[in-house]
Amino acid sequence: MLGIPNIDRRTVLEGTSAAVLGSYVGGAASAEGHGDSKSSGNDSTALIAHRGFAGVYPENTVAAVENASRGGNGDGAAKRGADMIEIDVVPCGGRPHEGDDFEVVVFHDDRLASRDGGERGLTDHENTLVWETPCSEVRNAEVLESGETVPTLREALSAIPPSVAVNIELKNPGDTDVRFAEKLEGDELEARKDVWRPFTRRVLDIASEFENHVLVSSFLQAALATTREYDADIPIAFLFWDSIDVGLEITDEYDCEALHPPYNMVAGSPFFNDSYYIDDPGFADIDLIERAHDEGRTVNTWTVGTWYQASQLVDAGVDGIIADYPGLLD
Repeated sequence: MLGIPNIDRRTVLEGTSAAVLGSYVGGAASAEGHGDSKSSGNDSTALIAHRGFAGVYPENTVAAVENASRGGNGDGAAKRGADMIEIDVVPCGGRPHEGDDFEVVVFHDDRLASRDGGERGLTDHENTLVWETPCSEVRNAEVLESGETVPTLREALSAIPPSVAVNIELKNPGDTDVRFAEKLEGDELEARKDVWRPFTRRVLDIASEFENHVLVSSFLQAALATTREYDADIPIAFLFWDSIDVGLEITDEYDCEALHPPYNMVAGSPFFNDSYYIDDPGFADIDLIERAHDEGRTVNTWTVGTWYQASQLVDAGVDGIIADYPGLLD
């Protein structure tokens, strides 16, 4: 069990930490819809540090998760610390599904250097696939010229206090055919689960060594399916991408405790259907917050970068914001 309290995973918890606890057990908001949650304000909205507040710290590093846990370093420490820290995991040193030896590292991209065609690489290593690179090289790769290097999952979790929850995003199992944000069936799904199973198991075995409450999320259906196989009590969240309908299908199939939509999928906010990572998305006219709360699920939205975005999303009724900066809920 991954630090999950001995209660039903949809239990409504009281107090100012209700939203963050609800982020992984579900049901933080009223089942009457999201009107009630508007009055709860910033104090009950979970602040989730995206890659350890990637806007101010070198993402997915020990320094990032340490600083995010306490609200900053030096003068910045007066800011609110994260209720939950989101980190990404991939394998290094081999392909788990092919029986290779591997380690789990905290890293977002498939490759060590390139990002979005930019000139500045994510690390100072040559642009190789993480799982095709020896772990010694991956762990010595410097992140964003910060002096920080790529940590293992154990190293990152060791730097996060037990009182701070952790959102582990299963990013890639060591394969280029991940079937991103797709709803799979039958043999296609079983084939992808076979690829994911050894990596998922290793990640969750490591997480079980720590006392932090854990929420597992992914854009990839098979990652959530294999998490449910490992332990049906581990809270999970599907990361919505380009379709509300697909996201809801996967959420319903695996009875996800939380929904993680982009902020432009939040009806009732001024950002609904805005161009964000895709132009003119044309999302279905569905109120995800109302539906989620009616079903006892929570809604944590990504990726929030400004105070204005945060305030509008809180007013719309979200339970948590996955944010690049501390202080957005202060």
